[in-house]
Amino acid sequence: MTLIRWTRFVAHSLILAAALAGPLPLVPSKPAFAQGYPSHTVTIVVPFPAGGPLDFTARLLAEKLSASLKQPFIVENRPGVAGNLGTEAVAKATPDGHTLLMVLDTPLTAHPSLYPKLPFDPERDFVPISIVASFSQMLVVHPSVPVNSLMDFVRFAKENSVTLGSGGAKGNPGYLTLESLRVQAGFDVVHVGYRGNPQVVTDLVGGHVQAGFLATPSVIELVREGKLKGLAVSSPQRAPGAPNVPTVSEVGYPGFDVAFALVMLAPANTPASIRALLEDEVLKALKPSDVQARLRAQELELMGTSGAEAESWLKTRAAKWKRIIETAKIQLD
Repeated sequence: MTLIRWTRFVAHSLILAAALAGPLPLVPSKPAFAQGYPSHTVTIVVPFPAGGPLDFTARLLAEKLSASLKQPFIVENRPGVAGNLGTEAVAKATPDGHTLLMVLDTPLTAHPSLYPKLPFDPERDFVPISIVASFSQMLVVHPSVPVNSLMDFVRFAKENSVTLGSGGAKGNPGYLTLESLRVQAGFDVVHVGYRGNPQVVTDLVGGHVQAGFLATPSVIELVREGKLKGLAVSSPQRAPGAPNVPTVSEVGYPGFDVAFALVMLAPANTPASIRALLEDEVLKALKPSDVQARLRAQELELMGTSGAEAESWLKTRAAKWKRIIETAKIQLD
């Protein structure tokens, strides 16, 4: 057999073998760049103090992602300026997927309308991975306050000076929920800002402030024990753990709907392959029944959105807060 005929024979054999093996996949099962990710420890920045539903959820996800991706995922709390400090740090982090943000939606949705010189741009500086869960706020009062319903509270606040505590600078969820209600109900309070929700709860139970709009998970047990009175929750549905506490919408303000989301994001320009991998892994981490049970125990409503769904939700919520902030004429001190 001549060299030319031998070459043709080999080429024909290779083509035949490839045909029998079937078509090659057009793309690998995971994008090539994500194959080596993560290559070292991943830091999830939580820009609020430890404790509370956000911190709990971040640590739960870190536990599951560490096991799945075979690298440590650790939570680092960087509180300050109602969440803006830690959020800014992630905006400036290297976009390689090794620094992530787990944050309440407020720095991304409400703060652009509150802070004239916000040190980050939510749309320009971040890419959403998922909205993991949401939670409501509950209006609670110290047992000494002579009210037993939301409408009692509104009447009392119109006639008396009421101190209401919230966790953080103006722009925190409790303060924003209060302002949303004040726009409709037309009362006033003396606002007392604290470093975080735990400090508010301590002073509220001690009677140093009279009321608070606080994350439902952080006060529900105190309401059950009678240490605080729960008057209303801000979401459209009652909290499963406190079925006797009505919604704001039920007791006088139809359509009232204020909930806050726990969002995971990456810095802008993080490779699409890493973002896709993280989105898949977060959604996978939320599927087990034990994870969902742990979230429900914290009075969190599972959402588990895609990155695209998260982006759409954040834009809609930002437009809503812009309207409320302008109507209530909320200004930073």
